[in-house]
Amino acid sequence: MKQFLARQGYQVKGEIHHCDMVAVREGAPPMLVVVELKLGLTLELVLQAVDRMAACDAVWIAVPRTRRGRDRDRRSHKLCRLLGLGLLAVNPRRGSVEVLVEPAPYRPRRNLRRRVRLLDEHGRRRGDPSPGGSTRTPIMTAYRQAALVCAAALRDGSRRPRDLTPLAPAAGRILLHNVYGWFERTGRGVYRLSRAGEAALQRWAA
Repeated sequence: MKQFLARQGYQVKGEIHHCDMVAVREGAPPMLVVVELKLGLTLELVLQAVDRMAACDAVWIAVPRTRRGRDRDRRSHKLCRLLGLGLLAVNPRRGSVEVLVEPAPYRPRRNLRRRVRLLDEHGRRRGDPSPGGSTRTPIMTAYRQAALVCAAALRDGSRRPRDLTPLAPAAGRILLHNVYGWFERTGRGVYRLSRAGEAALQRWAA
């Protein structure tokens, strides 16, 4: 690790004011770099590196090189870029250092398709039926809400998709695909509620 920085013109010293490595390159002003060495990429390490940023020009996180560990996870790379941290993968046996992320400011490209999907789902949901952070309860999506509307309308007897369209504009597609198994086809273009549909209405009565 020291050789890696030394080749870039830095004078490296270890364990200075709780920093694993401090590297300085002469100049006006001098370039001050901090390197935190750990056995794995953890939240605590990231928080520690962020804390160092206020006192130096750049912060590197150095962890052992792995094949499928967090140092290879693209999400880890994005996080480091967003924070302006550098990320190094070190192979002690070979004495090699791989630069995974440069310590520089970063702004991710907008994912317009994902943005549209988020806005669309937000707009189509009725109320806020799925509290954030819930893991044991199925998410009440806009699609599930519309399917429940169709199921409630079929509770009184078989009907055609066009009869349900005023209540759920996508009724035809919902009944045809029958994603949850809540509907049964009784004739050409005619559907009724299945036992699974009855159970769903009881479960989602609220």
